[in-house]
Amino acid sequence: MRRLLIATAVTLAAMGGLVGLARSDAAFTAKTTTSVKFTAAPAFSSGGLYGWGDSSSGQTGAAASGSLATPTAVGSVTTWVRPAAGAGFACAARTDGTLWCWGANASGQLGLGDLAARTSGPVQIVGATTWTAVATGRQHACGVRSNGTLWCWGANASGQLGLGDTTDRTAPVQVGAVTTWRTVTAGTAYTCGLRSDGTIWCWGAGASGQLGLGTTTDRTAPVKIGTTTTWNAITAGAAYACATRTDGSLWCWGDNAAGQLGQGNTTTKLSPVRVGAGVWRTVSTGGQHTCAIGTDSSLWCWGANASGQLGLGDTTNRTSPVRVGSGTGWRTVTPGAQHSCATDTGNAVWCWGANASGQLGLGDTTGRTAPAQVPAFTARPIGSGPEANTTLAIA
Repeated sequence: MRRLLIATAVTLAAMGGLVGLARSDAAFTAKTTTSVKFTAAPAFSSGGLYGWGDSSSGQTGAAASGSLATPTAVGSVTTWVRPAAGAGFACAARTDGTLWCWGANASGQLGLGDLAARTSGPVQIVGATTWTAVATGRQHACGVRSNGTLWCWGANASGQLGLGDTTDRTAPVQVGAVTTWRTVTAGTAYTCGLRSDGTIWCWGAGASGQLGLGTTTDRTAPVKIGTTTTWNAITAGAAYACATRTDGSLWCWGDNAAGQLGQGNTTTKLSPVRVGAGVWRTVSTGGQHTCAIGTDSSLWCWGANASGQLGLGDTTNRTSPVRVGSGTGWRTVTPGAQHSCATDTGNAVWCWGANASGQLGLGDTTGRTAPAQVPAFTARPIGSGPEANTTLAIA
């Protein structure tokens, strides 16, 4: 489901140097076009839940208000997996299949059957102990159960719950009768899911082409993107999305105002368009920026960069993938609204970008334009989101 973190303001040389220089697509292709079978994300072990950054609605799970500038434990439970953060709320599963949410709840996005905020920590969504995946948008969430069913709840003004209407729900409701959902991802007011047959389906707000259906029309129920059956993974940004196929090729579509689609321009795309000719191991989307890891474990980012969220040592937007330093030890990457965090092969956590709420976990509120290691902290999966100024981790 998701990813991890670590850190200390150690020498950047440990990651092979972290100020990136622009590369041509030809150079990038030569570096990463090895023949590879793209596989699912690695399974991470469970652990304790940590949160930092904006906690104005209690969304870190570790503070009822304000913000946290360093990773802070959420209780003492050590069976957490797969965290995800929305706008002012968060959700995470445990190894026993239970699902827990906390934070803001004005639209029922916590799935607890009411509109009351929960600022004192995680609260279980009762009724099922078979959750395997969860995704959070601005004010809605969706989850997949072990029987392949998909469930959504929260805000639904654009049909982002996929239930055929625009009525909010305060508790999980099953999306159709399909039992082949593999995973789900959520953007600001839209949702996409991947089925076991390799097809991608999207629904909700479509004004920026984020549904990938060739139109700008909202959809209140899942609609399949094209006829491709080799999709392997999908990630939703605020109003755009990216996905990989089993051959490792990367495709993006939707809003492109900051170049987040990686096409060398800022033109919106209504259907999936391939990003260069390279092969990628993993990709993740933020508010308006994208980061991906190549098959050689190199890190590349592109899109909006006003807060240094691309990690390139400056605040200039990029419309094509640009390598972050020269290191090849990156394991996972997770963008937030205007910040990014990544882990290396030693599970150290590195963060960069906006930091007004302490979302970089570095003990202060100073932004960074290049990766900085989170002190004395190692982690496995990291969770954030395109609407989040909060970071979560399993350690």
